[in-house]
Amino acid sequence: MSYNPTGTPNPYAAHPPQAPAVAPVRRSKAVGPLLMIATITMGLMAGLFFAYDISVMPGLARTDDRTYVEAMQNFNALIDGNGLFGMVFIGALLAAAVAAFLEHRQGRRGAALWIGAAAVLYFVALMITFSVNIPLNNDLAAAGDPAKITDFSIVEKFKGTWEASNIVRTLVCTAALGFLARALVLHGRGSAVPAVPRPYGV
Repeated sequence: MSYNPTGTPNPYAAHPPQAPAVAPVRRSKAVGPLLMIATITMGLMAGLFFAYDISVMPGLARTDDRTYVEAMQNFNALIDGNGLFGMVFIGALLAAAVAAFLEHRQGRRGAALWIGAAAVLYFVALMITFSVNIPLNNDLAAAGDPAKITDFSIVEKFKGTWEASNIVRTLVCTAALGFLARALVLHGRGSAVPAVPRPYGV
């Protein structure tokens, strides 16, 4: 026990004030799986658009207009009726958006920024799809039986507008995939080194 200048005992000298306990940040275990899902589904979408760019559309361009229309009608019908494609198509955006929110909430701002940017890019791809590609697909479906079509001007729209917008979708999704890959690296670093509260004065 020590004494203060007046000579009276100081009861607090033997027990110096302790730093208040810092509540640890609760880490959500869902972020990692969500980020993986977002990355995989984004890669699938980028790969699908890329396949159209380098093989499907150039191959169809070598056929006659009637074959072009028939093939695209079949492709679109199969994709529209595929539930797995629908899950990937929408799941890429949902998984990325939720992962970005959770990372930001847990204080991992760097990873959250990369994931959020990927989600924004993919949202742009979706807007292109709904405003350009799907309306053209609907016009093609409304043309009816290719054997009875006499006006094939729709083919020129596909070779111009549809194919150009698909290239943009490929570039946007590829960039989003790269952003998610960067976020995975940052997330892994943050998970490997848990945050330890620093004592006062350090």
